[in-house]
Amino acid sequence: MPATKTVKTKKFTPEIDGKLYDEFVAVAERNGQTKRHVLEEALRFYLHNVVPSQHLVRREVMDAFEQSVARNRDLLQRLAK
Repeated sequence: MPATKTVKTKKFTPEIDGKLYDEFVAVAERNGQTKRHVLEEALRFYLHNVVPSQHLVRREVMDAFEQSVARNRDLLQRLAK
């Protein structure tokens, strides 16, 4: 019988922006995924891709980029479709 992989989980209850939460839930439902899956994928992406890249770019450049993305979110979402 093959060994089964045991995944240790931790429970946490963060408070987040209401609009962000609604968007998060909508993405999970639209893609037929659990909220847990979407959250874990988002955290994994952030930790493995965003955090390392922050050390390559000056903080003020990243701040300007994040502000630009926030300002142009609707346009970026339309372009992604």
